[in-house]
Amino acid sequence: MGPDFSALDGTSIEQVIGALLTVVLIAAVASLVIAAIIWAIGTGTGNWQLASKGRLGTLVALGTGAAAGAGGALMNWLINLGSRM
Repeated sequence: MGPDFSALDGTSIEQVIGALLTVVLIAAVASLVIAAIIWAIGTGTGNWQLASKGRLGTLVALGTGAAAGAGGALMNWLINLGSRM
């Protein structure tokens, strides 16, 4: 199971999870880019509050991407565990 753009019809649980993983990863990358731009603008203008919000957004986006990757690995492990029982 992994990110899959063609799995939006949702015929099996693996395809549904793969489609959700794709959406989460795209959103995490988009929010990472936006937060990094906000961080750069805040730092460049000397606005420490804006820079702080951008830094926090960047860390949250990185954490979301990492959690999505770990979630995919966990789901693969659980699927393999369930097929052996």
